Amino acid sequence: MSERQPIRVGRRTFEVSNLHKVLFPDDGITKGDLIEHYERVAELMLPHVKQRPAAMERYPDGIRGPRIFHKDVPDYFPDWIERVRVRKAGGSLQQVVCSEAATLAYLANQACITPHVFLSRVDRIDEPDQMIFDLDPPGEGFDDARKVALSLRGLLDELALPSFVKTTGGKGLHVVVPLDRSAGFDEVRTFARDVADVLIERDPDNLTRAPRKERRGGRLFLDVMRNAYAQTAAPPYAVRARPGAPIATPLDWTEVEDRSLRPSRFTMSTIGGKLERDDDPWRGFRRRGRSLRSARARLDRMHREGSAERKRVAR
Repeated sequence: MSERQPIRVGRRTFEVSNLHKVLFPDDGITKGDLIEHYERVAELMLPHVKQRPAAMERYPDGIRGPRIFHKDVPDYFPDWIERVRVRKAGGSLQQVVCSEAATLAYLANQACITPHVFLSRVDRIDEPDQMIFDLDPPGEGFDDARKVALSLRGLLDELALPSFVKTTGGKGLHVVVPLDRSAGFDEVRTFARDVADVLIERDPDNLTRAPRKERRGGRLFLDVMRNAYAQTAAPPYAVRARPGAPIATPLDWTEVEDRSLRPSRFTMSTIGGKLERDDDPWRGFRRRGRSLRSARARLDRMHREGSAERKRVAR
């Protein structure tokens, strides 16, 4: 039995099915619970997914079953779901755009646990409006990611760039800088790489940009490679396909300063308390978009001064 039934989300009515199907076996979380989560967080989440192509991370048989990373929009999706055609190597494809709460709920009914979105918006697809630093600690060293996030915030402050932070829903953190879309992906990625290199120069024993795990030597990986066309990230308030159903959760920097912070604090079962208790720490994210021009001049000066200091010490 498919247990089909209509639901209404906003101004849309559509059928859902198998609401009692368990997607997270260790936690008893069902598809119906997933739909309810995305309805609950839609108001906060939509500013971070609107106007962005999305890929669907689907688990039709739950998180212990096969993972389907679905980019193209299936033919059976209703006409009211927004779509955008984006280029890819050798052609193009049509992707979902989550422009309303009903779309988030509809995707959840497709067992899409996590929608992954572009770092750019559809009207200027080659010019990102955010720059992401993905802090991936070795092992389960979340506290390492927490400390590095604070160091990175300090460096971004020196560059006069605003920064926002969220848990990834895994073991790390994303530090995100809003941009004014005056630079393309290549320029943004190069800038992010150079920022990471300054941070590594300050703490070479604990930080690296080496993508291969065997070359990291137990150091935290500062990943800047998401800053490229068609690369995606889990947006704020998205559920991740891991036991416990953790949430990619926006944080206030005071929360990151708390040594007891752990990503397991934010799950589908617990996020309600944070939503009721806190103001949105990412409110006004887009309005704070900045150019990298002045920051580039400051960063280049840091590199020159660091090079001069290394030469002086060498003598």
